[in-house]
Amino acid sequence: QVQLVESGGGLVQPGGSLRLSCAASGSFFRLNVMGWYRQAPGKERELVGTITNSGGTNYADSVRGRFTISRDNFKNTVYLQMNSLKPEDTAVYYCNVNYDKYSEVWGQGTLVTVSS
Repeated sequence: QVQLVESGGGLVQPGGSLRLSCAASGSFFRLNVMGWYRQAPGKERELVGTITNSGGTNYADSVRGRFTISRDNFKNTVYLQMNSLKPEDTAVYYCNVNYDKYSEVWGQGTLVTVSS
């Protein structure tokens, strides 16, 4: 079993920055693709971006160039640096981790609100 603990959400003004963290703990052999998703009120959950264990990244068009995903494999942690935030980035952000052969776990979600 793997547990995820997310942190870093909050209220930020448009144009501001936030950094989310997601730390994995528990019993596993290998963390594979780690990623971030978000769900805005009244909308479906959508992909923000992913990162492989070798550092390859993939981003949604809506965040490319503003958001950066990184990971620290020693700390079993994935990060989401969000810059130039817009009101439409307001959502609950969820961490997602694939581990071992076919397992997957979701974080509890952290709220990001972009508003003046």
